[in-house]
Amino acid sequence: MKYLLFSFLFTPTFLIGQHSISGKITSDDEGFPGATVRLLNTEYGTITLVDGSFKITDIPSGDYQLEVRSVGFKISKRSITVPTSENINIELEESTLAMDEVIVTGTMNPTFVSQSPVKVEVVTAKHLSTYIPTAATSIVEGISLVNGVQEVTACGVCFTNSISINGLPGPYTAILMDGSPIYGNLASVYGLNGIPSMIIDRFEVIKGPSSTLYGSEAVAGVINIITKDPSSQPRFSADAMGTSHGESFGNFSLAPMIGKSSGYIGLNYAYINDFDDENEDGFGDNINLDRISLFTKWNINRASGKRFTISGKYYYEDRRNGVEDFLKDRNYRTLRGSDEIYGESIYTNRFELFGTYELALSENIKIDYSFSTHDQDSYYGADYYKASQDIAFTNFIWNKPLSNHDLTTGITSRYQSYDDNTVATENNGTNQPDDQYIPGLFVQDEWEISKKFTALSGVRLDHYSDHGVIAAPRLNLKFKPSEWTTLRSNFGTGFRIVNLFTEDHAFVTGQREVIIEEELQPEESYNFSLNANHVYTIGASQGMIDVDAFYTYFTNKITPDYETEGQITYSNTDGFAISRGIGINIQQEMSFPLAFNIGLNLQEVTETENDETKDIEFAPQWTGILTANYTIKSAKMTLGYTARLTGPMALPVVFDLDENSNPMLSSRPTSSPTFGIHNLQVSKNLNKGWSIYGGLQNIFDYKQPWSPVVGTNDPNANFGFSDSFDTAYAYAPIHGREFYLGISWNLARN
Repeated sequence: MKYLLFSFLFTPTFLIGQHSISGKITSDDEGFPGATVRLLNTEYGTITLVDGSFKITDIPSGDYQLEVRSVGFKISKRSITVPTSENINIELEESTLAMDEVIVTGTMNPTFVSQSPVKVEVVTAKHLSTYIPTAATSIVEGISLVNGVQEVTACGVCFTNSISINGLPGPYTAILMDGSPIYGNLASVYGLNGIPSMIIDRFEVIKGPSSTLYGSEAVAGVINIITKDPSSQPRFSADAMGTSHGESFGNFSLAPMIGKSSGYIGLNYAYINDFDDENEDGFGDNINLDRISLFTKWNINRASGKRFTISGKYYYEDRRNGVEDFLKDRNYRTLRGSDEIYGESIYTNRFELFGTYELALSENIKIDYSFSTHDQDSYYGADYYKASQDIAFTNFIWNKPLSNHDLTTGITSRYQSYDDNTVATENNGTNQPDDQYIPGLFVQDEWEISKKFTALSGVRLDHYSDHGVIAAPRLNLKFKPSEWTTLRSNFGTGFRIVNLFTEDHAFVTGQREVIIEEELQPEESYNFSLNANHVYTIGASQGMIDVDAFYTYFTNKITPDYETEGQITYSNTDGFAISRGIGINIQQEMSFPLAFNIGLNLQEVTETENDETKDIEFAPQWTGILTANYTIKSAKMTLGYTARLTGPMALPVVFDLDENSNPMLSSRPTSSPTFGIHNLQVSKNLNKGWSIYGGLQNIFDYKQPWSPVVGTNDPNANFGFSDSFDTAYAYAPIHGREFYLGISWNLARN
């Protein structure tokens, strides 16, 4: 007895009344490993085990705030009293900060956003469906949610569009499908509208040259579209919507199983057949079209467990616009090519096949492959343009972790063929398609120098028959001074082989003689960028601030000269172009169900020739983006609001005609006004997989005050056929406010 009394008297008082707490952290009803569990303002904490369980011991009696956090998830807090017999179970909610998304674009190897040495921005399917109607949208509308990336419309009649990064023209952006570059110059004109949101699991954006991994066209940056995983899709899904302009859109999909192989089969359609001319310029304010996109993807089960995916997509579009007589009752079918009634009609047929095959070896070796064929049959007024482009691509990739190095090397083969009915593919009066075979190889090393410092270096060598070997090196550095702060720097080069004719539609207005003054060299770019990212907490809420600074220098830019009648003259300019600026993003998740993102991109994009510097057309001086969503959990309802502001941009110099068909003394404004487009969407989940959604696009009905066309009032020519006719003055919507309403149904897997 005296020994027990002795022990009690000499036991430290801080050990008296100590207890333990335990529980389990889950996500999607599964145990979540690696989460930090701690009692705030104390030294007591732990990390969850593989099954999500945790236990904290030696806790004095008292009241505490228990906090659970993990990158990519919202912070969870709970008040507890110790001692307690309660088993503490907490379900983590996914964060919209996207720091824990798995990405592949920056290095070709799966990693988390927060761990990548390359700055990558991710937009998920869930994010898309919160703000835009997935039945009616494609990748072109989806990129509007990314700061510094915008849609650029090149024609105010056919509304051909492209995707610009940091103010650079659309052809400088490489578009990938599951890592394969299958969109050539011709497809980038109309083919991007055939990538419906229905098939997108997420897309990843890298700003700045990425030619080291992805070759030509990755000069301004890369947009990698990751398609949906068949095994995680509903057994059946349907989504249909209509608009106040009589437009109709829909998605329908199946996700069957054949043995242990899972598949996905989807159909997307669009129907727009409505003539509106609110600006009274004689042309439709919106494109009319019939579009069908069929997509399928299969995960093939293999005994080795190695990955084998096959994806295929067929895209057909009947696109048209013009004067009312051209469109009414589908008269365009018989009026295509008319020199009296103006209209533009484009038939597009496109087929794609792509996927990945991992070799059944102990080494990590895979083959990414793709094939695409694109056919365009079109009339621009009376001018006929028929073109086709085929691209075959393989990428043989070997990844080898070596201690604190991660080595990736690959051998690429790309064959592409382009043919059309113009002088572009004529040689002494004989048709001669442009066929190219481009072999290449690349190597990169990701070196984890320490837990805080990582270096990624690499180089690519491509061989072109006309230019020999072209090298593209890169260097990326990442420094992580703390768990929640990351600094990145990037240096890289880009190169681009220009297809002179698919990027310049002016040549279809006549059969001009092509003059190439010199052996054209590839356009080259040199880029340096800095990025700082910090995740912070304010009470029970968390947020992220992200700052980019970028500078890109271009040489050998190729521009066409149409000054000499009957000729197109091409040459490399002696000048240079520069894109530089700063981008800032702030994301915030409140402790209540409100999340928002504010982005601002300030940029200067100029071209200098013969000591004269001018702004590149359609590159805004600044853009801003605001997205906000609020969830009413009791009503199963989500509100998504977006606002996109666009600052002044340089516009083409165009002249309206006077009553005598002479150009006026002064041109239209050569700089656009600042404008904003605001959208609102409300979605509600119903029972048994049903949901409804509706919204209002262009809430304040903003339309550019000028018609995008000029030269229509020439008394010496039929409407639209004047030598002064031009369609390039398009910088903002001319299609006004629009309501939409949709309904969807998902049949879950058993």
